[in-house]
Amino acid sequence: MLIIVFIILGLRVTVPEKNIIIEDITDTIPDSAYIPETTGAEPGKDETFIPSVKPEPVITGRSVFVSGKQKMPLINLNNCDTAQLISLPGIGRVLSVRIIRYRNLLGGYASVSQLKEVYGLPPETFELIKERVFADESEVKKIKVNSAGYRELSVLPYFEEYELQAIFKYRKLMGRIEGIKDLTENKLISNEKAEKVRPYLIFDQE
Repeated sequence: MLIIVFIILGLRVTVPEKNIIIEDITDTIPDSAYIPETTGAEPGKDETFIPSVKPEPVITGRSVFVSGKQKMPLINLNNCDTAQLISLPGIGRVLSVRIIRYRNLLGGYASVSQLKEVYGLPPETFELIKERVFADESEVKKIKVNSAGYRELSVLPYFEEYELQAIFKYRKLMGRIEGIKDLTENKLISNEKAEKVRPYLIFDQE
């Protein structure tokens, strides 16, 4: 019995118990599985390492539409093509063509809400796509009110015939129209109509 006890004690002395510490575990993980944590430390100095995770894209302004985990770039109504429009829910070939034709008629979309004016576009479809598109107003074609001819002004679909006649009579009488306020205060157009046409008109003398 004493011999067995001495043998066991001898083994514990010659084969010491190994305590596993964090450093021993991390040595088994390849360096490629780590990236430095952004702590502001200089490279090579006291950097803390964490498991590598693919960073989330930075979203600025309204450059993307987020649906669940999927991020898609917004579509600019003023320079998109039919293929881009067809990628939107509820928009097929016919509606995509109508959206572009109406854009050409207007001289560009000043707001997303103008899609409601596209013939045959259902309200429910507008609700589905309104957050996935935007209208860059800087791309809208402007009409010079004080030098434009009848045909140029009449192309804008918001003007009624009697409004155009009133505008030309006023311009002939006064020499020029100073601004949108001249049109509303002199009852040439309504305040509601003024808001629709405002993005498309400029009142310089050229």
